[in-house]
Amino acid sequence: MLFHEAIARALADHGVTTVFGVLGDANLYMMDSFQRDAGGHYYSACNENGAVLAANGYARTTGRLGVATVTHGPALTNTVTALAEGVRDHTPIVLLAGDTPVADHTNLQNIPQREVVLASGAGFEQVRTPQTVTEDLATAIYRAYAESRPVVLNVPVDFQWQEIEYQGVRPRLIGTQAVRPDPAALDAAVGIIASARRPVILAGRGASTPEARAALLRLADRLGAPVATTLRGKDLFRGERFNLGIHGTLAHAVALDTFNSSDCLIAFGAGLNRWTTAEGSLLAKKHVVQVDIDRDSINRWSVVDAGVIGDAATTADTIVTWLDEAGVKPTGFASPELAERLAAGTDAEYTDKSTEVTVDIRTALTMIEEAFPADRTVVLDGGRFIRHTFTALSVPEPKAFVHTLNFGAIGLGMANAVGAYFGAPERPVVMVAGDGGFMLGGLAEFSTAVRHGVDVVVFVMNDGAYGAEYIQFQNKNMDPAISTFTWPDFGPVATALGGEGHTVHNVAELQEALTAVGRRTKPMLIDIKLDPAVQADPEG
Repeated sequence: MLFHEAIARALADHGVTTVFGVLGDANLYMMDSFQRDAGGHYYSACNENGAVLAANGYARTTGRLGVATVTHGPALTNTVTALAEGVRDHTPIVLLAGDTPVADHTNLQNIPQREVVLASGAGFEQVRTPQTVTEDLATAIYRAYAESRPVVLNVPVDFQWQEIEYQGVRPRLIGTQAVRPDPAALDAAVGIIASARRPVILAGRGASTPEARAALLRLADRLGAPVATTLRGKDLFRGERFNLGIHGTLAHAVALDTFNSSDCLIAFGAGLNRWTTAEGSLLAKKHVVQVDIDRDSINRWSVVDAGVIGDAATTADTIVTWLDEAGVKPTGFASPELAERLAAGTDAEYTDKSTEVTVDIRTALTMIEEAFPADRTVVLDGGRFIRHTFTALSVPEPKAFVHTLNFGAIGLGMANAVGAYFGAPERPVVMVAGDGGFMLGGLAEFSTAVRHGVDVVVFVMNDGAYGAEYIQFQNKNMDPAISTFTWPDFGPVATALGGEGHTVHNVAELQEALTAVGRRTKPMLIDIKLDPAVQADPEG
């Protein structure tokens, strides 16, 4: 078997069915074989960064490995931002990266690829010889899962046409298992929980499985405690009577009142970072119990009173058993009065500042939320629009929510949306970007969505500016002109790229565009004009 055929077959043997990439002379033959011989699907991106981001979106919506491929030199350097995003996102990704011939030190595209990769925080594995390729790939896949980060498999181009004897390698990964907590650690935690009078249960991404959700609700009912999530666990408890929503800087007023009056926070699979804890203020004057299957996550961002290593579902159910055995009574903190306050609505009132030529972002997001079926994937780019969007758009489960701000970059949303769609093709994708982010990294990959028939509707929140910079100038009474842009009209641009584009200046035009969403047959883009001065006002 030829080397490039062997690596394609090995991918299939590990259950890989989907690869995103940009072709070059170091990977074109392996991707041809992956499709033609191994029965896989190769989806081409416009930019190497986009290929890795698509793999990230795919991994996020499937919970499986994301796989991408690029060639060498500048192709690899183009992926650095995406690799760093994947590292911060703890996403298992394998990037098959070509490398220049081992003996050709004067090759125009020769660089020390290992150093480039390690600088991003990703892992690096070298294909040592043509004959070891299946073992080296298996190691890269194992590391990506075990280390929860991207791992680059470096593949010299001169291996491609060498003949080898194919040697399959059994997968090394052990599936998720229930982890029972240590009795002594659990005893300390239950002692705190049993003495609490106003407990709140918090779930993060690490407790977002259906099994964990059910167990945490059983514990909440047993304690008489309301529930909340981190941003990454968004909408896990949607529809529940005592759901407080997002814990932290994005919390609504009723939730903040409840968090501040609580005397105990019981966190499952939540990192308790500065956004979740509002710079630590929401942990003040209360006891905190943190449960996580990952030892390193406990006390990483916030020091807690009791840390328990265990999976969320097993630990929560064990706590219920211990509380029953001890005869601990429910607290009643999840009271009828709290239920009434939550049922009355938690959306803050605002004055709609839409005009004939601009739309208020809060009005736009409310209309978008109501226009789409509940079963959708939501992908968010970065930008000033993001704070409103985090809470305005709902998802059916945390896996259907993909935000791309782990590295603080803009322009990463569109490519993630492509991958997210192929991870869950039964769901339409709602992607929201700012105008700056869309021009930086979205425009080219919108054509990728068109090329591959992605069911996505892109909303560009277009204030004609780099909003974070605009507001800084405005707050200091300085001229914000250098942070503003005269962009092309994105609606016709989207149509020219093969999609369907709409330009929206006011609420009536937005309603018309949203009506057209239900008739879409191709990727759609809706360019919504905003007023940067209005958007700069945090109170709106």
